[in-house]
Amino acid sequence: MPGPILIFDSGVGGLSVVPPLRRRLPEAALVYACDNAMLPYGTRPDDWLVARILAVCDAAVAASGCCALVVACNTASTLALDALRAHLAVPVVGTVPAIKPAAAISASRHIGLLATSATVSRPYTDRLIEAFASDCRVTRVAADPLVREAERLLAGDEPDHDVIRAVLEPLRRAPDLDTVVLGCTHFPLLGERLVAAFPRPVRLVDSSDAIARRTVQVAGDPAPRTKRDSSLATAPDAGLARAMATLDFDEPRLLIVG
Repeated sequence: MPGPILIFDSGVGGLSVVPPLRRRLPEAALVYACDNAMLPYGTRPDDWLVARILAVCDAAVAASGCCALVVACNTASTLALDALRAHLAVPVVGTVPAIKPAAAISASRHIGLLATSATVSRPYTDRLIEAFASDCRVTRVAADPLVREAERLLAGDEPDHDVIRAVLEPLRRAPDLDTVVLGCTHFPLLGERLVAAFPRPVRLVDSSDAIARRTVQVAGDPAPRTKRDSSLATAPDAGLARAMATLDFDEPRLLIVG
């Protein structure tokens, strides 16, 4: 019997891939799993993260009976994607910073990369830049505080605009920068506020639609959606429940990680 598509992230950032997934697979059942007990991932040690990501995804795959796993987290993907694919029996779709499409559309050849500390300077990111944006200047910004601001937004609170402006300052100061890669799935949730914080027009690029396209290719025939989609979380949180409800997910069930 086919299962749902499982979406995993450390927090609510992975919800940014839900709309494109539903556009491409409107009848498919989804399950959202987040490791909110250990948020944020971006500042934690690599060895700890790999072990934790494997344990949480293993538990979520077992609990959901999914047909495919979408790792809607740049940090987890750039660090643990190979390990997950070797460990799990279901197809795994990863998320990587959208360097290639950003380089394709930048007229000035100056690109900004907003990502967590765990993604912004990782060798995987270096290889993406070398392969697809070697003729561009890429200004990298560790934007960990934006994760919390996105979480606040989906919980029903207004993000702190001073925090957003402070994080963006290295990019705001570059008059020729015309394209910004959102290298964390949390960041598209703040898209309008990020654009408004710039003193000039910039284009934001993220990976959400590419993730949806790849999921269509590997998911086969997912279980059909019946009512609301379901969700899992590693810690109870009223704000998380409100965030999940905004995209028509049931209140999260507790996910026990062995």
